[in-house]
Amino acid sequence: MTYTIFWFRRDLRLTDNTGLLEALNRDTLVLPIFIFDDNILNELPPDDARVSFIYNQLKTINSELNRHNSSLLCLKGQVLDIWKQLTETYTIEAVYTNTDYEPYARERDAKVSTFLKSKNIEVHTFKDQVIFEPHEILKQDNTPYTVYTPYKNKWLERFSGVEVFSDVSFENVHKNQFEFPTLESFGFKPSSIKVKPYNLGDIGKYAKYRDYPSQDIGSYLGPHLRFGTVSIRSIISALKPEDQTFLNELIWREFFMQILYHFPNVVSQNFRRKYDGIAWRNNETEFKLWCQGKTGYPLVDAGMRQLNTTGYMHNRVRMVTASFLCKHLLIHWQWGEAYFAKKLLDYELASNNGNWQWAAGTGCDAAPYFRIFNPITQLEKFDKNLDYIKQWIPEYGTKDYPDPLVDHKSARLRALEVYKAGIKP
Repeated sequence: MTYTIFWFRRDLRLTDNTGLLEALNRDTLVLPIFIFDDNILNELPPDDARVSFIYNQLKTINSELNRHNSSLLCLKGQVLDIWKQLTETYTIEAVYTNTDYEPYARERDAKVSTFLKSKNIEVHTFKDQVIFEPHEILKQDNTPYTVYTPYKNKWLERFSGVEVFSDVSFENVHKNQFEFPTLESFGFKPSSIKVKPYNLGDIGKYAKYRDYPSQDIGSYLGPHLRFGTVSIRSIISALKPEDQTFLNELIWREFFMQILYHFPNVVSQNFRRKYDGIAWRNNETEFKLWCQGKTGYPLVDAGMRQLNTTGYMHNRVRMVTASFLCKHLLIHWQWGEAYFAKKLLDYELASNNGNWQWAAGTGCDAAPYFRIFNPITQLEKFDKNLDYIKQWIPEYGTKDYPDPLVDHKSARLRALEVYKAGIKP
């Protein structure tokens, strides 16, 4: 028997999945697989909510495949070792997968591709998690955009609608009943934090109410796009012309993805190297209080507590908490980025890095360093009735709630001085 393998990664669905559709259109039997990558899993706690989410989605895919007398082969280990085992077990003609643009994934995929080609196995990759790949939206001189607005304008100019693939024939899928593993067999256990279903029902109100955390009109789409439980094409095809503000957020996602692709050094360095001389204070006690939501600034604390409890934080509040850490406390953006990476259900390297560097003033198209969010006026503006605050800080207004960790005015002046002194001409 000769097989085509479809390798699921960040595309955990059977519908509107470009690479899977292309694989099923071949004449050979298609064997669907998923690999739990030790290099990723070894960094995570045993009750990581994202692993539970991935596992449950794979279980759903497996059940759907069962209806076609098929199943999903789930494996765990070092990815290259797994592929070596697969080539020894099966006669593989081709491997189909969807492209991943993150630095680690690109490095991993290059090694796998080199190995497979050495075995005369075809490798086919497809655009699936974006509307435009990093090389598709470029300036006239073929260099990448580093400012969002011209990138967005070019993106919209190039955009001519999307095609959603609804009909999929599973006639060619490999008929086999693999035993579906337990989560515990991988060394993990179910998380108490659950990923919410995404909801586009409130998108009509998004532009008007998106800055008010108590309104809770976010789509909760982040983790679903991150792991591909829904396609970006089907989301965009559901938007109406008046949903432009929401579409702009999806374009930010692709903007940061192409920044990470073209400038992979942003993972460990400031995008704007002139900020390398900033003398960060990096006070560990203050960082801990920020993590716990005990800074004495209610909007910051409510946001951090929401994150710690649910794996989610409202977008406006993300900006305020990030600015507070970098500017008020003068703690390096990488500390905050790493904490968000641990906690956020919708964690995506490109967006997390891009937004943290934006908040710190060190990134591309970043807020200027002298723009310092005032957490007091932000609260008055976006949660004046304290609905969000009371939801997350039950002791607010009592002696149990801490005094402000720093004075806003003096912290702001300190930040301006430190940034000014640290900027290289």
